[in-house]
Amino acid sequence: MTIPHGYKLTDVGVIPEDWDVKCLGEVGEALIGLTYKPTEVREHGTLVLRSSNIQDDALAFDNNVFVEADIPERIMVRPDDVLICVRNGSRDLIGKSALLDKRTNGMTFGAFMAVYRSPIGKFVSYLFQSVILKHQINEHLGATINQITNKSLNSFRVPVPPITEQIAIATVLSDIDALITKLDQLIAKNRLIKQGAMQELLTGKTRLPGFSGVWEVRKFEDVAEIDPENLSANTDSQYSFQYIALEDIDRGKLMSYSEKTFSSAPSRAKRRIRIGDILVSTVRPNLQSHLLFSELGSDWVCSTGFSVVRCKSEFAIPAYLYAHLFAAKINHQIYTLITGSNYPAINSKDVQALTVDFPPIAEQTAIAKILSDMDAEITALEARCNKTRALKQGMMQELLTGKTRLA
Repeated sequence: MTIPHGYKLTDVGVIPEDWDVKCLGEVGEALIGLTYKPTEVREHGTLVLRSSNIQDDALAFDNNVFVEADIPERIMVRPDDVLICVRNGSRDLIGKSALLDKRTNGMTFGAFMAVYRSPIGKFVSYLFQSVILKHQINEHLGATINQITNKSLNSFRVPVPPITEQIAIATVLSDIDALITKLDQLIAKNRLIKQGAMQELLTGKTRLPGFSGVWEVRKFEDVAEIDPENLSANTDSQYSFQYIALEDIDRGKLMSYSEKTFSSAPSRAKRRIRIGDILVSTVRPNLQSHLLFSELGSDWVCSTGFSVVRCKSEFAIPAYLYAHLFAAKINHQIYTLITGSNYPAINSKDVQALTVDFPPIAEQTAIAKILSDMDAEITALEARCNKTRALKQGMMQELLTGKTRLA
């Protein structure tokens, strides 16, 4: 290996000559969290930070636990502490972290968590997000261990630049975090705007200019074919196709698919699908894993865990009917069907009986266009946010190893 001039080889890789390598325990300390009893949990009190309070390397307060207990001042968290998940049934969650800020004043943290407290907490928080510490954490976990002890945490070694460079690096990366936060907020805002538009447009409360007249309530079976094409037992055993399983769809997005032949495919691989078909998830439909299918090619098959809805062009626009799957009226009907069931599921007959308010085709088209444009804007924002996250990862690799120096 050729070492560039002004750099040196260390146990954490090649770093600038004026940087040090130190154990985390040399520049701060890891603290053990609070063990509390179920009888100490309250509706209000001291918030105990847990792994659920970390989402995408940032704080989240959607799922909180409060306790009433005697808590040592030492484990009351402070701004610039780094909260780390050190024990969890899911190995993937171990090591996830977030920098704490003033919002956490008066809070503590649970026993499955650790807090790393240091004068350079903001800088160290990015090391926890980088491959430098993630690699050491993964090595420590090995094949069977599902926790990081404070002793191990303090032993992890990290590159430490001069303080002025630490501040500069943390500032640049926190600026990117601020941009990601703004994009996330804009995405959330646009989703709320779309939900409001759906409530108005799909119910006829707000009519688009140039449209009038009475809407008709119709069942799915009146405006579409349900499960129109299915592979039979006589299908050629070597017939190959792209297969969509229930887990391949996440709220309108095709996340993945697999290549199958009929002889080796799952027994649920039966429903043939074409462009414009609507895949209605009939297993756990409350998760809304539905899809408006838009892929090219004729050799696509989905699981019988979906009901395939193929609109009759004279009655329904696919995008209009599909939008209803995420709106209040349909979801109320589905909720009524699965309430009280041990296994939340519906069947194709249930789908046939679902009812929707239908305007004329021209108005359906106009409404679908507006909602589609909103979806496109949200998708563009999500792509920009994902690109910014990837940029941040690249910048961390450059800045935290000193490959790129800040003047």
